[in-house]
Amino acid sequence: MRKTQLQAMLVIAAIGAGLAMVHLLGAAGEFVGLGLMIVATIVTAPSAPDPEAEGINWWTLLAAGTALALVGVPLGLALEAPGGLLAVVGGALVIIGVVFGMP
Repeated sequence: MRKTQLQAMLVIAAIGAGLAMVHLLGAAGEFVGLGLMIVATIVTAPSAPDPEAEGINWWTLLAAGTALALVGVPLGLALEAPGGLLAVVGGALVIIGVVFGMP
């Protein structure tokens, strides 16, 4: 994956995290944001650093945040407080992963 493609996908992941965290567009916006995070996580997987590499593994943060949001967003429909908390923590992890992964 080229540098500009990776940058674009990381920006898409950050936008998705923002949509899932802010709840600006309601439940539909949260699910759109979750979808953007999932797509960005899958597409950036080939660019992930080796597990033995030194430094922070940005892709692991991205994947962990997406997994938490994947649990939190649907849970937020039934239980707003725990679901929202998981979505916010997941979105924050995605944004941190984007910051460390930006080339």
